[in-house]
Amino acid sequence: MIIFGTKGYLYQLAILTLVCGHCGNPSAHTLKKRVTKFTLFFVPLIPISTKYATQCTFCGAEQKVPQEQAEQLQAQAASGQGGQTYGQPQQQPYQS
Repeated sequence: MIIFGTKGYLYQLAILTLVCGHCGNPSAHTLKKRVTKFTLFFVPLIPISTKYATQCTFCGAEQKVPQEQAEQLQAQAASGQGGQTYGQPQQQPYQS
């Protein structure tokens, strides 16, 4: 008997200050990475899919992000620039 399936993993990559595309508020957004892996006998072996998303901490809205943009946002967070919006310009820089 062979036991196989999939298992999902969720990683929080960064926290950025962005203007939410849903509520329009400049707030903290979490950059998340979701990885689904093929498992054999409950051992995760091969990643099947990888998806990136940001989630607004103010309203809870989640937006999908392409991999290239996710890598740019993660690099900005690592360099200490705080983050930059995608799609809508931020009116005033947010000081934390």
